[in-house]
Amino acid sequence: MTKSDLRDSYLPKQRALSPVERSTQSQQIADRFFDTLDLVRSRYLHCFIATDKFNEVDTTLIFQRLWKEQPDLVTLVPRVNFESAEMENLKFTPDTDLVQNVWGIHEPSHDECVETAQIDIVLVPLLCFDERGHRVGYGKGFYDKFLSTCRKDCVKAGLSYFPPVEKIDDAADHDVRLDLCITPDRVYRLA
Repeated sequence: MTKSDLRDSYLPKQRALSPVERSTQSQQIADRFFDTLDLVRSRYLHCFIATDKFNEVDTTLIFQRLWKEQPDLVTLVPRVNFESAEMENLKFTPDTDLVQNVWGIHEPSHDECVETAQIDIVLVPLLCFDERGHRVGYGKGFYDKFLSTCRKDCVKAGLSYFPPVEKIDDAADHDVRLDLCITPDRVYRLA
């Protein structure tokens, strides 16, 4: 199936998850994240703030535990610069004030950015992924562009409610593949 076909199929599936299913599966994903990734050697972690309208994996569970257990790890969240169509990496703490952008996505109200080259781990939102590590997002292309600027040794981990599809037919060779994807049931090592 193509990215467009998969988006048409998986977005309704994701939106159809009940609040209880979302909460339970997000907790399972968060637990697997902490069981899988070596955070001791990481200094900067970039993660999305979940968007309720898409029923995304609730990353609040990850942020809260990081702030408690890994206080030296700097957490970052994205903000889209609409003029350059690029993502900025803004520091995110329990005290950060958030505002909504034009798409209703929460972003920090401050401008304290960190260079992409410093990021050790990126947690990536997605609708689905394939067995080779290609992902299907929401179709705006911001993460594709952003991931292509990350260091080669930066761990790119997707968070998904669903297991992989066999193959995304229109995935291109230049697409940046995920290193792993964390689902409620298991961790898929991909690249």
